[in-house]
Amino acid sequence: MMRWLLLGALLGLLLAYPPLLALVVAAAAAVLSKPLVVAFAAGLAVRSHLPRVRGWAR
Repeated sequence: MMRWLLLGALLGLLLAYPPLLALVVAAAAAVLSKPLVVAFAAGLAVRSHLPRVRGWAR
């Protein structure tokens, strides 16, 4: 739910201030140009959907 509110706020700001689009695109390009950051974020996203292992497997 919070994700949709933040997305709506971002889209509202982009509609109100069109030059912000260039700033958002530049920030996204800067983050995506760093493979370590992208891999870390992908790992966190995948980890949240994996089942949790409890204790040692024997």
